Amino acid sequence: MVTVDTRPPSQSALRVAMLRAAHQLLDEPIILDDPFALQVLGDHISAAVREDRYTFNDPIMRTMRAAVIARSRYAEDMLHAAYARGTRQYVLVGAGLDTFALRNPYPDLRVYEMDLVDTQQWKTDNLRERPRATDYVSCNVNTESLLDALDRTSFDRTEPALFSWLGVTPYVEETSIRGVLRDVSRLAQGTVIVFDYRVATEALSPLEQAIEAHAAEIFRQMGEPWVASFTPERLQLLLRDCGLTSVEDLGTGEINARYYARRKDGLQSSGGGFRMTCASV
Repeated sequence: MVTVDTRPPSQSALRVAMLRAAHQLLDEPIILDDPFALQVLGDHISAAVREDRYTFNDPIMRTMRAAVIARSRYAEDMLHAAYARGTRQYVLVGAGLDTFALRNPYPDLRVYEMDLVDTQQWKTDNLRERPRATDYVSCNVNTESLLDALDRTSFDRTEPALFSWLGVTPYVEETSIRGVLRDVSRLAQGTVIVFDYRVATEALSPLEQAIEAHAAEIFRQMGEPWVASFTPERLQLLLRDCGLTSVEDLGTGEINARYYARRKDGLQSSGGGFRMTCASV
């Protein structure tokens, strides 16, 4: 295997990937079966996860893992539903170390992974396999239009697509979020975007505010401060203003009911700091 690049992905991307890997080792039943979750981390980091896996099983890490796994599973569930309706394009905006392209069960589904060049290179260096039917697209949504980046690929604007935008919106300005949503709204009818968003502090309980403040400080110290947040009501207004129709907006209770009900291991997400939303053209 090629040694990992000296400029790895962001700390948040690595942490998310490590949580997905820990899910394969610690949880039963698995709700996101990912045989590449450890491989994508590279030899050194994957070995550390295997050797000290229970670091990822304290109460805080368990709830974080549950949230990360549920959002990925939700996006892929929405993809499978879209594929059944005829969608054949899947775009991961801020793909990070996601491995769906290697697990893609559909021979006629084209996958587009959008991220920074360094992240893409670090990822592909670690993988033994090469995904089929996948375009890697260098894009920073803070500085470039989503559609301009996709126009450099085989992406077909006249056909519907499913966009997955996970773990990104808290780190970018609202103007960039608005730009992505408006770009998506210009695409073919039936196009869907799935993303998570940080809930504004005023919509949280005092306990949730304390948890959110602690987590925000951790990411600030890593050099990745949280920037954008929304109340669910304001997020719905933003979607409509951008020309999109809300399909559903899920909080912690709905996510746990859908993915973690009646588990023997008690794995669940907790707190209302983040929500999942799905919107369509």
